[in-house]
Amino acid sequence: MSASIPLWKNFLRFLAPLMLSNALQSLFGTVSNVYLGHMIGVDALAAVSTFFPVFFFLFAFVMGLSTGATVLIGQAFGAGEHGRIKIVVGTTLAAGLLLSISIGLLGGLFSRRLMMALATPPDILDAASAYARIMMLTMPLGFVFLLMTAMIRGVGDAVTPLLALAMSTTIGLILTPMLIRGAVGITSPAWAAAISNALTLIVLAAYLLRKKHALAPDIVLLRHIRLNRAVIGQVLGIGLPSAVGMVVMAIAELVLLGLVNGFGSDATAAYGALNQVMGYTQFTAMSISIAVSILGAHAIGGGDRSRLDGIVRTGLAFNLVLTGGLMALIYLAPRAVLGMFITDGAVLDLAKTLLFVALWSSVPFGLATTFSGAMRAAGVALTPMLLSIFAIVAIELPSAIFLSRVVGLEGVWAAYPIVFCSMLVLQMGYYLLVWRKPAIGRLI
Repeated sequence: MSASIPLWKNFLRFLAPLMLSNALQSLFGTVSNVYLGHMIGVDALAAVSTFFPVFFFLFAFVMGLSTGATVLIGQAFGAGEHGRIKIVVGTTLAAGLLLSISIGLLGGLFSRRLMMALATPPDILDAASAYARIMMLTMPLGFVFLLMTAMIRGVGDAVTPLLALAMSTTIGLILTPMLIRGAVGITSPAWAAAISNALTLIVLAAYLLRKKHALAPDIVLLRHIRLNRAVIGQVLGIGLPSAVGMVVMAIAELVLLGLVNGFGSDATAAYGALNQVMGYTQFTAMSISIAVSILGAHAIGGGDRSRLDGIVRTGLAFNLVLTGGLMALIYLAPRAVLGMFITDGAVLDLAKTLLFVALWSSVPFGLATTFSGAMRAAGVALTPMLLSIFAIVAIELPSAIFLSRVVGLEGVWAAYPIVFCSMLVLQMGYYLLVWRKPAIGRLI
C-alpha cells in the first residue's frame, strides 16, 4: 500500500469491487429463481427452495474456510512471504476438495433421503431430490471457485475476483433459460452454475499464470495441494468460528420468523420485504468488515500497527458514510423502496412502520463488524464470535419474545436495534480494553 496515496482511497479501491462481487454472487440465484418460477412453475421454485437450508450450511462452512485462509494469505502477503502464500492456498484447496468430493459422493447416493429428512412435500420430492443431487455432485467446482475468488482478495486484488464472478454470472444466466428450454428441467440452474464455474476456472487459471499472480496455479502451488496440519489448524481456528456465527444467526432468524408468523400473513409478507431492504444495508456493512479484515492482515503481516489502527478508523468512517447514507436514502423514500416488493397497501403501511423501527440498526451492526473484522485480521475469531452469540442468545431472542408479547409485532423488530447496539458495545469494549493491549504478531 503506497504511503503517497491516502488510506481512504486505497480502502475504497478495494471495497468498491468487493461490494460489486458480493452483489453478483446473489444475482445468479435470484434471477435463476425467476427463470424457474416463470418458465417451469411455482412447484419448481418450491423444490429448489427446499435445498436452501443444506446450501446455507455448506456455504457457511466454505465461507469460514475462505475467511481463515484469506487472513493467513493477507498476513503472508504483508510480510512479503510469497512462498507461505502457496502453502496456505494449497492446503485450503486440498481441504475444500476433500470436503466437497465427500459431499458429492454422499449427495449422489442419499439426496432423496436428505430431502425426505427435511420434510419435503411429496408432490415436489422427486424434483427437489434431483436438484439436490446435481448441486451436491457438482459441489467441488463451486467450492474451488468460491475459495479461489476469496483467496485472491487476500493479496489485495479485488478486481480479478470481480471479473471472474462477472464472467461466471453471465454464462450462468445465459445457460439457465437455454437448459430449461432444452428440457433439462429443474436441475438447469445447478448445471448452469457447474458449467459456468468450470469455464471461468479455466480462464482464471490461464489469466493468473499469464500475470504471474501470487495465486497462479503453477507447479509450486500444485505441489502444495495437500493437507498441512499446522496450516489447516490455523485456517480452521479462524474460519470455524465465522461459520458457526453464521449458522447461529440463521437459526435466530428462524426463531424471529416464527414469532412474526404468529401475527398473520401480512406480518410475514412485511417481514420478507423488510429483510430484503435491510439486506442491502447489512451487505454494505459486511463488505466493509471484509475489507478491514484483509487490509488489516496486510498491516499485521508488515508489522505496521499504526496502519492497522488507521484501517479500523477508515472502516468506521465508511460505515457511517456508506451504510448510514444508504439508510438515509431509504428513509427518504420508504414506500418507493418497499413498493418494489409489496403491492398490497395495508402490508406496505405495516412494513413502513417496521422499517422505521429497525433499519437504523444497520449502522451499529456495521460498526460492530468493523471491530470484529480487525480482530479477525490478527487471527482472533473465537472471542468475537462468542460475544456475538451471547448477544443473540441472551439479548436478542429474549427481547424479541418479551417485547412481542408486550408491544406486539413492533416488539419483534425492536430486537434488531437492541442486539446490534449490544454487539457494538461488546465488540468495541473487547477491542479497546482487551485485544489492543498486548502486542499483535503475525501467524504465518
